[in-house]
Amino acid sequence: MEKLEITYVPLSEIQPYSNNPRKNDKAVDVVAKSIKEFGFRVPIILDKNNVIIAGHTRLKAAIKLGLNEVPVIWADDLTEEQVKAFRIMDNKSSEYAEWDDNLLKEELNDLKESGMDLELTGFSKEELKLKNIDDLIDVQNRAIVITVNPPEAPRLKEKESFNFKTIEEYEEVRKYFLKDGNLDTTKLINLIK
Repeated sequence: MEKLEITYVPLSEIQPYSNNPRKNDKAVDVVAKSIKEFGFRVPIILDKNNVIIAGHTRLKAAIKLGLNEVPVIWADDLTEEQVKAFRIMDNKSSEYAEWDDNLLKEELNDLKESGMDLELTGFSKEELKLKNIDDLIDVQNRAIVITVNPPEAPRLKEKESFNFKTIEEYEEVRKYFLKDGNLDTTKLINLIK
């Protein structure tokens, strides 16, 4: 396997693939924010004609940020068919990955406690709001606390917390309170009346 060589190329020399099937305009602001905070850490992949194989969103973000050049990797050893297949696979492959919600929650909690802007993770404010019982989990001192705030359960006067000593206990209760993937507040309210 050849070692990858990263080169910086002026934006004017990079050509977007005209047949790019991936619609990425909604991701540009998030990627631009990431590049601004962390630097340009993932190079754009180009074919032998400087046409983008992977990195259209990063190019748009670089333009938005007013960058003059970006890091690139050339995949000039691939055939045209391989380039097309790789272009699709690079976008499609992320759909096969899943989040481990417990580990994600731990990571987000650690970042929140350190004062980091959680939107730098790529999650929007709406995604970080309380939407279902998984979003209500807060790991504290090896106990899992589920908190319901009055807007999510209007009949409650104050916050209510439920402590679980084990993940297994939490999972059992979580299944009971989920309805179509969302928190069934009626069951929760009936439990604490």
